[in-house]
Amino acid sequence: MQEVYELFNAIGCCSFATRDGENGIDARIAHFFAYDDEGLYLRTMRVKPFYRQLKEGGVLAVSAERTGAPCSWDDDNLPHFQPGYMVRVSGEVRELTRAEVDEKAAGNPLFNVAVYDINKYPETVVFVLHRFHGEYYDYDFNMVHRDHKILRDRFAFGGDSFVPAGLSIDPDRCIACGACAEACTHKAIFPTDDGAAYRILGERCDECGNCFHVCPAGAVRSKGC
Repeated sequence: MQEVYELFNAIGCCSFATRDGENGIDARIAHFFAYDDEGLYLRTMRVKPFYRQLKEGGVLAVSAERTGAPCSWDDDNLPHFQPGYMVRVSGEVRELTRAEVDEKAAGNPLFNVAVYDINKYPETVVFVLHRFHGEYYDYDFNMVHRDHKILRDRFAFGGDSFVPAGLSIDPDRCIACGACAEACTHKAIFPTDDGAAYRILGERCDECGNCFHVCPAGAVRSKGC
Protein backbone atom coordinates (compact mmCIF):
# COMPACT_ATOMS: atom_id res chain seq x y z
CA MET A 1 0.00 0.00 0.00
CA GLN A 2 2.81 2.40 0.82
CA GLU A 3 4.35 1.93 -2.63
CA VAL A 4 1.07 2.72 -4.38
CA TYR A 5 0.51 5.78 -2.18
CA GLU A 6 4.01 7.07 -2.83
CA LEU A 7 3.55 6.75 -6.60
CA PHE A 8 0.50 9.02 -6.38
CA ASN A 9 2.03 11.31 -3.76
CA ALA A 10 5.08 11.97 -5.93
CA ILE A 11 2.72 13.33 -8.58
CA GLY A 12 0.49 15.24 -6.18
CA CYS A 13 -2.70 16.27 -7.96
CA CYS A 14 -4.40 13.51 -9.95
CA SER A 15 -7.60 12.94 -11.91
CA PHE A 16 -10.41 11.53 -9.73
CA ALA A 17 -13.38 10.23 -11.73
CA THR A 18 -16.85 9.27 -10.45
CA ARG A 19 -20.26 8.42 -11.87
CA ASP A 20 -22.30 11.60 -12.06
CA GLY A 21 -25.63 9.87 -11.33
CA GLU A 22 -27.03 10.75 -14.77
CA ASN A 23 -25.37 8.06 -16.90
CA GLY A 24 -22.22 10.13 -17.24
CA ILE A 25 -18.79 10.57 -15.69
CA ASP A 26 -17.34 13.52 -13.78
CA ALA A 27 -13.64 14.10 -13.16
CA ARG A 28 -11.76 16.60 -11.03
CA ILE A 29 -8.25 17.16 -9.71
CA ALA A 30 -7.65 15.92 -6.16
CA HIS A 31 -5.13 13.84 -4.23
CA PHE A 32 -4.71 11.04 -1.72
CA PHE A 33 -3.50 12.45 1.57
CA ALA A 34 -2.88 9.25 3.54
CA TYR A 35 -2.72 5.48 3.48
CA ASP A 36 -2.74 2.60 5.94
CA ASP A 37 -3.52 -1.10 5.89
CA GLU A 38 -7.18 -0.33 5.10
CA GLY A 39 -6.63 1.65 1.91
CA LEU A 40 -5.98 5.06 0.34
CA TYR A 41 -7.64 8.19 1.77
CA LEU A 42 -9.12 11.31 0.22
CA ARG A 43 -11.29 14.14 1.48
CA THR A 44 -13.98 16.42 0.13
CA MET A 45 -16.94 18.46 1.45
CA ARG A 46 -20.55 17.36 1.88
CA VAL A 47 -21.78 20.32 -0.17
CA LYS A 48 -19.87 19.27 -3.32
CA PRO A 49 -21.15 17.07 -6.16
CA PHE A 50 -18.04 14.96 -5.58
CA TYR A 51 -19.40 13.95 -2.16
CA ARG A 52 -22.82 13.02 -3.52
CA GLN A 53 -21.28 10.98 -6.34
CA LEU A 54 -19.01 9.09 -3.95
CA LYS A 55 -21.93 8.33 -1.63
CA GLU A 56 -24.40 7.34 -4.32
CA GLY A 57 -22.05 5.58 -6.70
CA GLY A 58 -19.64 4.13 -4.17
CA VAL A 59 -16.87 3.84 -6.76
CA LEU A 60 -13.86 5.87 -7.80
CA ALA A 61 -11.19 5.78 -10.52
CA VAL A 62 -7.93 7.71 -10.15
CA SER A 63 -5.18 8.16 -12.72
CA ALA A 64 -2.01 10.24 -12.98
CA GLU A 65 1.24 10.59 -14.89
CA ARG A 66 4.73 11.72 -13.95
CA THR A 67 7.44 12.58 -16.46
CA GLY A 68 10.70 14.48 -16.38
CA ALA A 69 9.75 16.87 -19.19
CA PRO A 70 6.74 17.76 -21.32
CA CYS A 71 6.07 15.89 -24.54
CA SER A 72 7.64 17.47 -27.63
CA TRP A 73 6.78 17.12 -31.33
CA ASP A 74 9.04 16.88 -34.35
CA ASP A 75 8.59 18.49 -37.77
CA ASP A 76 6.20 15.71 -38.78
CA ASN A 77 4.09 16.40 -35.68
CA LEU A 78 5.08 13.08 -34.15
CA PRO A 79 5.32 13.05 -30.33
CA HIS A 80 8.48 12.34 -28.35
CA PHE A 81 7.87 11.32 -24.74
CA GLN A 82 10.48 11.55 -22.02
CA PRO A 83 10.70 8.53 -19.68
CA GLY A 84 8.10 8.51 -16.94
CA TYR A 85 5.28 6.51 -15.40
CA MET A 86 1.51 6.36 -15.17
CA VAL A 87 -0.45 4.92 -12.27
CA ARG A 88 -4.15 4.19 -11.89
CA VAL A 89 -6.55 2.59 -9.43
CA SER A 90 -10.29 1.83 -9.59
CA GLY A 91 -12.52 0.51 -6.87
CA GLU A 92 -14.94 1.00 -3.99
CA VAL A 93 -15.06 3.77 -1.38
CA ARG A 94 -16.74 4.33 1.95
CA GLU A 95 -17.10 7.37 4.18
CA LEU A 96 -15.33 7.50 7.56
CA THR A 97 -16.93 8.84 10.71
CA ARG A 98 -15.27 11.69 12.61
CA ALA A 99 -14.39 9.24 15.36
CA GLU A 100 -12.60 7.00 12.86
CA VAL A 101 -10.60 9.95 11.52
CA ASP A 102 -9.59 11.05 15.04
CA GLU A 103 -8.55 7.52 15.94
CA LYS A 104 -6.41 7.19 12.85
CA ALA A 105 -4.83 10.63 13.40
CA ALA A 106 -3.79 9.57 16.90
CA GLY A 107 -1.48 6.95 15.43
CA ASN A 108 -0.72 8.22 11.94
CA PRO A 109 0.46 11.81 11.35
CA LEU A 110 -0.67 11.67 7.72
CA PHE A 111 -4.22 12.12 9.03
CA ASN A 112 -3.41 15.40 10.82
CA VAL A 113 -4.33 17.38 7.72
CA ALA A 114 -7.78 15.79 7.74
CA VAL A 115 -8.36 16.76 11.37
CA TYR A 116 -7.17 20.29 10.62
CA ASP A 117 -9.51 20.63 7.66
CA ILE A 118 -12.49 19.21 9.55
CA ASN A 119 -11.93 21.72 12.35
CA LYS A 120 -11.52 24.61 9.90
CA TYR A 121 -14.15 23.46 7.39
CA PRO A 122 -16.74 21.40 9.31
CA GLU A 123 -18.32 20.00 6.14
CA THR A 124 -15.08 18.17 5.31
CA VAL A 125 -15.38 14.39 5.16
CA VAL A 126 -12.91 11.58 4.57
CA PHE A 127 -13.36 8.60 2.27
CA VAL A 128 -11.21 5.50 1.94
CA LEU A 129 -10.64 3.58 -1.28
CA HIS A 130 -10.74 0.20 0.43
CA ARG A 131 -11.19 -2.33 -2.38
CA PHE A 132 -9.49 -1.69 -5.69
CA HIS A 133 -7.33 -2.86 -8.56
CA GLY A 134 -4.74 -0.85 -10.43
CA GLU A 135 -1.67 -0.63 -12.57
CA TYR A 136 1.81 0.89 -12.50
CA TYR A 137 2.96 1.63 -16.07
CA ASP A 138 6.61 2.64 -16.43
CA TYR A 139 7.46 3.88 -19.92
CA ASP A 140 10.65 4.65 -21.81
CA PHE A 141 9.38 4.75 -25.38
CA ASN A 142 12.69 5.92 -26.85
CA MET A 143 14.55 3.23 -24.86
CA VAL A 144 16.87 5.73 -23.21
CA HIS A 145 17.48 3.65 -20.07
CA ARG A 146 16.71 0.07 -21.19
CA ASP A 147 16.28 -2.10 -24.27
CA HIS A 148 12.45 -2.25 -24.19
CA LYS A 149 9.75 0.38 -23.98
CA ILE A 150 7.54 -0.41 -21.00
CA LEU A 151 7.28 -2.27 -17.72
CA ARG A 152 3.82 -2.63 -16.27
CA ASP A 153 2.60 -4.20 -13.05
CA ARG A 154 -1.01 -4.79 -12.08
CA PHE A 155 -2.23 -5.27 -8.52
CA ALA A 156 -5.33 -5.58 -6.36
CA PHE A 157 -6.24 -4.82 -2.75
CA GLY A 158 -9.05 -5.57 -0.33
CA GLY A 159 -10.29 -8.70 -2.07
CA ASP A 160 -10.49 -7.19 -5.54
CA SER A 161 -8.97 -8.85 -8.63
CA PHE A 162 -7.34 -7.75 -11.88
CA VAL A 163 -6.91 -8.89 -15.46
CA PRO A 164 -3.23 -9.64 -16.17
CA ALA A 165 -1.48 -7.14 -18.44
CA GLY A 166 -0.76 -7.96 -22.06
CA LEU A 167 -2.27 -10.04 -24.80
CA SER A 168 -1.62 -13.78 -24.95
CA ILE A 169 -0.96 -16.48 -27.52
CA ASP A 170 -2.80 -19.80 -27.69
CA PRO A 171 0.05 -22.36 -27.89
CA ASP A 172 -2.26 -24.91 -29.49
CA ARG A 173 -2.93 -22.60 -32.43
CA CYS A 174 0.51 -20.98 -32.70
CA ILE A 175 2.53 -22.23 -35.71
CA ALA A 176 5.79 -20.65 -34.46
CA CYS A 177 6.26 -18.59 -37.62
CA GLY A 178 7.65 -15.60 -35.70
CA ALA A 179 5.51 -13.00 -37.47
CA CYS A 180 4.26 -11.69 -34.12
CA ALA A 181 7.77 -11.16 -32.74
CA GLU A 182 8.83 -9.30 -35.88
CA ALA A 183 5.79 -7.02 -35.64
CA CYS A 184 6.25 -6.26 -31.92
CA THR A 185 7.97 -2.90 -31.37
CA HIS A 186 7.89 -3.37 -27.60
CA LYS A 187 10.18 -6.41 -27.54
CA ALA A 188 7.57 -8.39 -25.63
CA ILE A 189 7.35 -11.60 -27.68
CA PHE A 190 9.76 -14.55 -27.50
CA PRO A 191 9.82 -18.25 -28.44
CA THR A 192 8.87 -20.72 -25.75
CA ASP A 193 11.71 -22.76 -24.27
CA ASP A 194 11.05 -25.68 -26.61
CA GLY A 195 10.61 -23.41 -29.63
CA ALA A 196 7.19 -24.91 -30.41
CA ALA A 197 5.33 -21.62 -30.03
CA TYR A 198 5.70 -17.95 -29.08
CA ARG A 199 4.69 -16.24 -25.85
CA ILE A 200 4.03 -12.65 -24.79
CA LEU A 201 5.58 -11.08 -21.70
CA GLY A 202 2.62 -9.22 -20.22
CA GLU A 203 4.78 -6.77 -18.30
CA ARG A 204 6.26 -5.51 -21.59
CA CYS A 205 3.14 -5.69 -23.75
CA ASP A 206 1.33 -2.45 -24.60
CA GLU A 207 -1.63 -4.35 -26.11
CA CYS A 208 -1.11 -2.42 -29.36
CA GLY A 209 -2.51 -5.26 -31.46
CA ASN A 210 0.32 -5.62 -34.00
CA CYS A 211 0.76 -9.29 -33.18
CA PHE A 212 -2.99 -9.89 -33.44
CA HIS A 213 -3.04 -8.11 -36.79
CA VAL A 214 -0.27 -10.16 -38.43
CA CYS A 215 -0.82 -13.63 -36.95
CA PRO A 216 -1.75 -15.97 -39.84
CA ALA A 217 -3.09 -18.64 -37.47
CA GLY A 218 -5.37 -16.48 -35.33
CA ALA A 219 -3.43 -17.57 -32.26
CA VAL A 220 -3.27 -14.20 -30.51
CA ARG A 221 -6.12 -13.72 -28.04
CA SER A 222 -7.80 -10.31 -28.22
CA LYS A 223 -9.18 -8.50 -25.16
CA GLY A 224 -11.41 -6.36 -27.37
CA CYS A 225 -13.04 -7.40 -30.62
